[in-house]
Formats: sequence, structure tokens, C-alpha cells
Amino acid sequence: MQIKSAKFTLSARDLAASPQWHFPEFAFIGRSNVGKSSMINMLSNKDHLAKVSATPGKTRLLNFFVMNESWSLVDLPGYGYAKVAKSEKMDFTESVGDYIEQRENLKHVFVLIDSRLSPQRIDIDFTSWLATCAVPFTLVFTKTDKQSPAKTRTTIDTFLTSMPADIVTNSKVITSSSKNRTGRIDVLKVIEHHLVA
Repeated sequence: MQIKSAKFTLSARDLAASPQWHFPEFAFIGRSNVGKSSMINMLSNKDHLAKVSATPGKTRLLNFFVMNESWSLVDLPGYGYAKVAKSEKMDFTESVGDYIEQRENLKHVFVLIDSRLSPQRIDIDFTSWLATCAVPFTLVFTKTDKQSPAKTRTTIDTFLTSMPADIVTNSKVITSSSKNRTGRIDVLKVIEHHLVA
């Protein structure tokens, strides 16, 4: 798949404020600072399409990007970010839940997980909840350039072992490094599959 055009369209506070269009949507979510914006920039071949920040929790809205004028990437607020009022944090969590459970345009969710970390309870809990929704998803282990392939494989195996067996059976896994641009083709193949299905 070739990305011929990519542009930021709008930020929505919640599901009600999301764009009313027919574009299929592919959402990216994960813990704060896991690399969602870097992933979107890599996929689009634009270094500054999505704003990259070193501050956890910078993405607090649902950000929509239109690709090839025919489908959309959606950067969802990271879960577990710090320095946000508890009530506001709950609002963000609810907006993500509403979007994933109710958004008819949503075709697939990519859950980004830091490949350097041991299994985090919040990642496991979110993935277990996501498995109860009617939306297929892929686990994307990021920042693989920062360690050896063997360590990344150990992280993945440990993470999958920590998840319920029925979820593991149906889980797709991709490894990625925005720095080395690995995983880009694999993610685009998943998107292409759902666009032609």
C-alpha cells in the first residue's frame, strides 16, 4: 500500500464530536509515551503529521487523520497518563470506551506496547477488555531498536503468557521501531486487508 496523501483533520473531545463521514477508521492506543504519534508519522511518511511529545499524556483528544482521501488513522488518548485531574482522566477513559464500543466506522485497533517493559497490568487489563468488544485488534510491540531481538521476543512471550488463553489464540502480533521504520509494512498490510474485505 502506498500513502499518497495524509493530513490532520480534527480533534474530537468524545464520540459525539467525532467526524460524520464514511471513512473506515483504524485506531492506535497504548500507555502514555509508547510511541503512538511516532507510529502515525512513520505510517504516513510525514515526520510532523502527529505531534510527538516527551510529556506523558499529551494526547487528550481523539485525533483524526485522513489518508489517501479514503480512510482514517485515529490517535486515541493514552491510558494511564499522569498529571491529569482524576475526573478529567475518567472522562478521557469514557470517551475512548464509547468510541471503541460504538463507532461504526472503526475497523481495527492497534494496541501499542513498549517492548522493553515487563507485562504491565494496565496493558493486560485494557487488552482483556478490548477482546470483549466487537472490534478486531493487533498488538504492536514498539521501540524494538532499543534492545536485542531476543529480549523483544522474551517480552512478547511473557506478555502473551500473562493474558487469558482464549485472547492469545486470536491475537496478532507485530514488532516495530519508528526509528528503524520496521513494522510499517506489516501494519499497512493489516489496514489494507480490512479496506478490501
